[in-house]
Amino acid sequence: MSEVLVLNRNFYAIAVTGWQRAISLLYLDHARVVDEGYRTYDFGDWLDASRSLESETSAFVRTPNHKIAIPEVISLRLFGKVPKREVTFSRRNLLLHYGWRCCYCGERFASDELNLDHILPKSRGGGTSWGNVVVSCIPCNKRKANLLPSEAGMKLLRAPARPRPRTGPLLWPQRAPARPSWKRFLSASAYPA
Repeated sequence: MSEVLVLNRNFYAIAVTGWQRAISLLYLDHARVVDEGYRTYDFGDWLDASRSLESETSAFVRTPNHKIAIPEVISLRLFGKVPKREVTFSRRNLLLHYGWRCCYCGERFASDELNLDHILPKSRGGGTSWGNVVVSCIPCNKRKANLLPSEAGMKLLRAPARPRPRTGPLLWPQRAPARPSWKRFLSASAYPA
């Protein structure tokens, strides 16, 4: 069904959770629902508010006694910290880290015009990790082929490195598409142009 954006008590986005967990946190009084106008609702208030929401615009959970709207955003009542998150090694995070720029020629490209390049080729024992993989455009990747950059007469403009753990607002939830109601809580970099 739906996934829910979780904010800390200071309204920083810190996680994405399933609707079941969100309803549980709400029921246990560990969280409040946050609506478009930044109003917050405890469980009882949300039950009342759910009655006035339209079925076409909201998803609902039915219990024997209630019809509860699944919230899109909740805020934790007591947790105010911003957890440090290790950046997961993925194509998307590599593109974000290098700013969609080839690490050999420095030009900016669209995602589909970039490859992931192993500095020490896999065929020569190179691993797939932050320390050995960079972003390269297709022409540079073809030129480098199965060689070390020095053997191909190429120079890395930016050394490979693991990004620092993220602090601050959640950038882009990896498991769920961002909903329009989440945008005001997420970093602008979460929405590439």
